[in-house]
Amino acid sequence: MAGINIPGVTDKYNTNDTVEKLMQIERIPLTREQKQLDEYKSQKDAWREINTQLTSLRDSTKTLYSYENPFNNKITSSTDEMAITADANRGAQIQSFKIDVIQPATADRFLTEELASDYKVPAGMFTFKVNDKQVNINWKGGSLKEFSDAINKRSNGVVKSMIIGASAGKKTLLIESLVTGKENKLIFEGAAKDFAIESGMIAPVQSKSEEFGKSLAEFTAVQPQPNKDKSRMPELSIAKVKVVESQVDVEPRGAFKAAIPDNIKNNSKYHITFTATAELVDDITDELNLKLIQPVIPNAGFAEFEGIVIQNVKSDTLIDSPAVPPEPLDPIVNTSVFYAVMADGSERPISSPDILSGEENTFDLDLNEYKGIQAISIRNENTSYRLHISSFSTYDVSAKTGFSPKHAITEAGDAIIKYEGITITRPTNTIDDVVPEITLNVHEKTDRTATISVKADKEASKNALIDFVGKYNQAVAKINILSQTKNEIIDELDYLTDDEKAKYREQLGMFQTDFSLTSIKSSMQSILNTSYLFSDSATISMLSQMGIATNASGYSGSYSQSRLRGYLEIDEKKLDSAIENNLDDIKNIFGYDSDGDLIIDTGIAYNLDKQISAYTQTGGILALKTSTLDSKIKSSETKISRLEEQMNDKEAELRQKYSSMQGTLNSLETQQSTIENFTRQQNRQKD
Repeated sequence: MAGINIPGVTDKYNTNDTVEKLMQIERIPLTREQKQLDEYKSQKDAWREINTQLTSLRDSTKTLYSYENPFNNKITSSTDEMAITADANRGAQIQSFKIDVIQPATADRFLTEELASDYKVPAGMFTFKVNDKQVNINWKGGSLKEFSDAINKRSNGVVKSMIIGASAGKKTLLIESLVTGKENKLIFEGAAKDFAIESGMIAPVQSKSEEFGKSLAEFTAVQPQPNKDKSRMPELSIAKVKVVESQVDVEPRGAFKAAIPDNIKNNSKYHITFTATAELVDDITDELNLKLIQPVIPNAGFAEFEGIVIQNVKSDTLIDSPAVPPEPLDPIVNTSVFYAVMADGSERPISSPDILSGEENTFDLDLNEYKGIQAISIRNENTSYRLHISSFSTYDVSAKTGFSPKHAITEAGDAIIKYEGITITRPTNTIDDVVPEITLNVHEKTDRTATISVKADKEASKNALIDFVGKYNQAVAKINILSQTKNEIIDELDYLTDDEKAKYREQLGMFQTDFSLTSIKSSMQSILNTSYLFSDSATISMLSQMGIATNASGYSGSYSQSRLRGYLEIDEKKLDSAIENNLDDIKNIFGYDSDGDLIIDTGIAYNLDKQISAYTQTGGILALKTSTLDSKIKSSETKISRLEEQMNDKEAELRQKYSSMQGTLNSLETQQSTIENFTRQQNRQKD
């Protein structure tokens, strides 16, 4: 409580100083309790800091054995990253494979004719459709730029637009689909169609179609292939092909080739369609296996008379029966029936996985995907299926919509790639269903075969291990500071700022009598120094074997106290070599399944996580310590509040007493002064 100062009145008896000195004595219990409270709070802060350090270390250890561990990370590389790249999931196999990009997936991108800069787009309901998606714009009329902005504003992931400067005073409008794939054609309806025609973006086309392969005269024999059993299995033959009412019937082991008309095969806008059905018939191998290679000599017979049987003598021939009968022919079942015959004479398979199901299969060949095709070859190698094939029809794909673009930058098309020689088409340039756990990203056509390589992300593994060592050393440093009283512990930590060093000096030895810190440090060191022999063939079973130890460099020179404090060192060359050659071993010593139940139950990271969790988890050792301190802090704060009230009351009491005393003294002084004045006055009167 501050002293009372009244203007014009001096504290000539120093009562304020007297009260303050008396209160200093009275405040000793309060000051002691406030100091104790500060200590409790400092201890709580220290426990929180060690909890933070250990939690950070625990998080680092969990990443080393959990499903997200860096040892399973994969990186990819491509010898032609401008054309194709790949992203690998953690489950991808380490491998390399060949990819050819025939063409990337494209979307329709159409331009108008050159239009005047002041061209006005008339009002109307504009509809743009791409497959099952559409955008409707109720346009009130306006400039090209305003119209383009309106399309982009309502794009909805379907279309977008752009104004492109053409010649002086002229502009063109680009409208493009945002969905790739040959089935995702950009369709204009309503006012959009009228505008597209008027602006010269599209023009009506007549549907054209043509048929071929309707008679045997159009067919030729296929190029013969090696026969595994020429003496018994019939060759593939055009003689087993017949045409009945424009339907081609191909008997077992029948084959033919149908040439594509010249006006069709070089037009990438054309498609060829046909249907095929397989009919199950008697297997020809049954009859073939009944026919022996050599003639059968009949039994010589016998004669019988009155119970007497006389056998005839066997015929004397120069033909001997084979010592070993021939192996029976096996039936042939082959779903590869249709092939595209290319300009160089090679044959490219046309996918037909369900051809033998008995159901009618419809084939639609995009000639843009078969550039250089000359003919279609049918090889029915099967021995128990007859094929019924329709005649071949062609159509112009642009005629399906009734309109053809006049100024197309690109037209909707599928991505076509070759994976290890197998041709694959997809509607998008992001392909995730060809190679397991790998997504292919198609960008451009490859000039030559690209190689995609999938490797372990060794850099991520190294960084995770370095992070683990750093977090471990920080935790150990904090434990050393709190459990020991040596100043050199702080001086050795070169990474600390001056403010951090000053703070840590205040915490030095704060818990030197608390054995929980030395206990966890000892447990962690034991875990790190244990051998984890997860396999008899393991090269690495200890942390030190991969270049991480308290004396990783192996230097045996001058004595170093810091190495005795439990800090880990990294021999980077040794670590790099271990990661390069024994990554699986490193992964396993940090966490592995020892009992075959597919659950990790031991290893450095697993055991550290388990040990640290006992300290950092809710209700753990550190939580109990902070909880205990919370109780002490609360009790101390209550006691301080009570003592402060007592001090206030005491100070008020003392000031009241000294104020009364000062008033009494002032009164006595006044009386004394009055007496003295009276006496002086009497003396003057006598004089």
